[in-house]
Amino acid sequence: MSWDEMFGLSSALAMVGWMLLLFAPRRRFVLAAAGFAIPVLLSVGYTLIMMQYFFAAGGGFDSIAAVRALFASDPVLVAGWQHFLAYDLFLGAWIARRLDQADITRILQWPVLGMCFMAGPIGFLFGLGLEAATRIRRPGPRLPISNMEAA
Repeated sequence: MSWDEMFGLSSALAMVGWMLLLFAPRRRFVLAAAGFAIPVLLSVGYTLIMMQYFFAAGGGFDSIAAVRALFASDPVLVAGWQHFLAYDLFLGAWIARRLDQADITRILQWPVLGMCFMAGPIGFLFGLGLEAATRIRRPGPRLPISNMEAA
């Protein structure tokens, strides 16, 4: 399989996850597929590529020039794309779960998830903002941001 084909396959796999989040009924298995199984598959691909090609690619993380050199390698670029896809999809599922628990309609979730898909940190901030605004208007049980906060 060529690197272009691997790039396309990774993108298509992530798109399945996003379509599940946007349009499928929010059942436990849907969130498990979109927010866990697909990010795990992308992470496995990332790990295998990085183990085989990272050190041979040249470059590194100590300067912008080194990062540019690193991503000049097609395998490392595909791995970087898988990294981006896995984390944004995982984060999107986390946001969707929180917004569901806050009783925020899917229609209001769509733009937030769209922002998460296109620019993860922006969607993350908008999701937290929408949840906070909703909880201020309708007080209810507060959800922990992380597992550490729940302990």
